[in-house]
Amino acid sequence: MTWRKIKNHEEILAAGDIEAKKIALEITDKTLQRMDAGDRIKSIMRLEGDWLHVGTESWDLSQKKNIYMIGAGKACNHMAMAVDEILGDRLTRGFAIVKIAEETDYYRNTEVFIGGHPLPNEEGLRACKIILDVVDKATADDLFITLMSGGSSALMACPIPGLTLEDEQVTTDILLKSGANIMEINAIRRHISQTNGGNLAKRIAATGADMIGFSIFDVVGYPRTGDIGIPYPNLTGTPIGVDDTTLDDARRVIRQYDIADKLPAAVVDYLMNCGPEGETPKAFPQFTYFGLNSVSDSCYIAQEIAEEMGLRALVLSTFIEGESRDVGTIMASIAREIQNYGNPVSAPCVVISSGEATTKISHNSLIKGHGGPGQEMTVSFAISAVDAPGACLLSIDTEGTDGSTLIAGGITDSKTYGRAQARGIDFHAALRHHSCYEALMPVGGGVFTGNTGTNVCDFNIMYVPKL
Repeated sequence: MTWRKIKNHEEILAAGDIEAKKIALEITDKTLQRMDAGDRIKSIMRLEGDWLHVGTESWDLSQKKNIYMIGAGKACNHMAMAVDEILGDRLTRGFAIVKIAEETDYYRNTEVFIGGHPLPNEEGLRACKIILDVVDKATADDLFITLMSGGSSALMACPIPGLTLEDEQVTTDILLKSGANIMEINAIRRHISQTNGGNLAKRIAATGADMIGFSIFDVVGYPRTGDIGIPYPNLTGTPIGVDDTTLDDARRVIRQYDIADKLPAAVVDYLMNCGPEGETPKAFPQFTYFGLNSVSDSCYIAQEIAEEMGLRALVLSTFIEGESRDVGTIMASIAREIQNYGNPVSAPCVVISSGEATTKISHNSLIKGHGGPGQEMTVSFAISAVDAPGACLLSIDTEGTDGSTLIAGGITDSKTYGRAQARGIDFHAALRHHSCYEALMPVGGGVFTGNTGTNVCDFNIMYVPKL
């Protein structure tokens, strides 16, 4: 096959349960290829003379004075390059806030900023200030094309007046380690931002300008995207959709996770005492939105690919959440159930799931290395998969970076734990010290993709052979 997304497949396939790992890698690579948001934009967007066509809708650009593109997110590179290529010189000015810029990225009329993720940085803030200045000077004759994918909350960090970038950085760090899920985290982040939670779209709406929004839905629970050329109604979340979280939600998160004493005092004081004027927008003039990917898409695309390969495939769940190491242990238990009793499907088979597992870190002093939820899941799986001969689990963050690392996630099999022990690598200590990156890399257990062009949270695929 042609490997386009997974860059280190040869290293991964050098040892272990090679056939099992090859199946998991091949299905994953093909899934990521089909989900590339740049390719998906090109499939529905074209410029013919003065007319811009997107799916079922069209815009007469001769009636537009300026055309601006604003993009942010971990899949922004591919999305922005696609729009930049299609519009060419018709694009007045483009902005892309990305997590990682790669040498192969190419733009004609787009300024690229390297924002911070998972923690915001100065470059992202600088980009937001420039963008908001352009938005505030726009008129009803202008058109904005916005491109949002997961990670925009951090990459487009722009705290409200009275709060600092450091306040937002510390708040994000505390929330990510609290055990809160992404919607709970966003309930706070959106209410202290000038851009997130629909505030960017609200600002565009105030100018009278029109907007076309492209979005990747990286929230667990969204349905499959269906026909991406048909406008998506009632977009919520992100900087360009109305916000479905409230100030009361933000306050509840602070109380539920007992983090009032950990968060910056200025943030807690603001959220607890601000009035209705601090609420995020719940409505504005209807713009035109297109949904490109959702979390559940990865599972059903992978299932189709597996079945095309002649494999039995089960979508276990598109709602996987909770502690990542616990999920890894459960996955190994499912593999044993399949091999021994044929439940919930008989072997050989692949079991596919998606969602957003998390890693709770009660104190920074526990951290002795690097890692992320996907790596912790596969290390935990490896420990228990010793009793599931030939089984293999791959778990990645679909945008290409897992936790604090530049790898997408991990892949382990029933032989990985033994290989690690032979090298003196303690997987149990790696889990305790959140140093799974250092444990996996020497045994070929890291999955490297670079920017994938999509961002739909976690993707997990387990191959289980017959005993």
